[in-house]
Amino acid sequence: MRSTPALALLTAALLAAALAACGGKDPAVAGDGAHAGDPSALPAPEGGRGSITGMPDAGTPGQTGAPAPAPPQLDENGNPLPPADPNAVADPAAPVDPNAPVDPALPVPAAHDPAAVDAAPAAPTPAGEPTPEDAVAVVRDYYAAINAHRYERAYALWSDGGRASGQDAQQFANGFAQTAGVSVELAPAGRVDAGAGQRHIEVPVSITATQRDGSQRRFVGAYTLRRAVVDGASAEQRAWRIASADIRELKP
Repeated sequence: MRSTPALALLTAALLAAALAACGGKDPAVAGDGAHAGDPSALPAPEGGRGSITGMPDAGTPGQTGAPAPAPPQLDENGNPLPPADPNAVADPAAPVDPNAPVDPALPVPAAHDPAAVDAAPAAPTPAGEPTPEDAVAVVRDYYAAINAHRYERAYALWSDGGRASGQDAQQFANGFAQTAGVSVELAPAGRVDAGAGQRHIEVPVSITATQRDGSQRRFVGAYTLRRAVVDGASAEQRAWRIASADIRELKP
């Protein structure tokens, strides 16, 4: 069908009216000229601060895996030192640097340990020298001689030929005139103490003396024995002898 000029004019008028109803803008255009199909034209939400819990993001993790090896120890010439043996024990004869750091994991040499020095046993008695046991034997022989009424022998076991008893031989013997017998219990000797050219030792005793009338008297205390250690001393002077007695009677 052939279109007439009147129909063409009508069509143009309808199209103009439609455009006027849309505001006179291209429907493909929105806002201030931004295209509706462009995502960048849409407002983006504000970025989150931290995780979804509202807490700050976790920090950077620390060291993972095996630790880095320690730098090698060098000597004064710059040469690497051999690694220390963890089972090694310090040489007690080696000099000690008072300013050197101390490793608490290593044992302290006994030569530098004050507790070990205090707990160290007494030096052994040189061969041929009288021992503490010999001092105890002297006190035992002393009372054996008294029980045998060998007062001269008992008197001679005092130092200085008996004079350390403070009596002469007869006075000493008279002191046992009323004694029928004596029993003694000996405790281990104490520590040997050093003096000027002498050694001293104490022997504790517990004594029961039976009188001639049958009664008994009990005593406790200790004898101190001494011996000489100077050059030129005789065998008698080097032997243990009774130097003094600290004996007290126990009252019933």
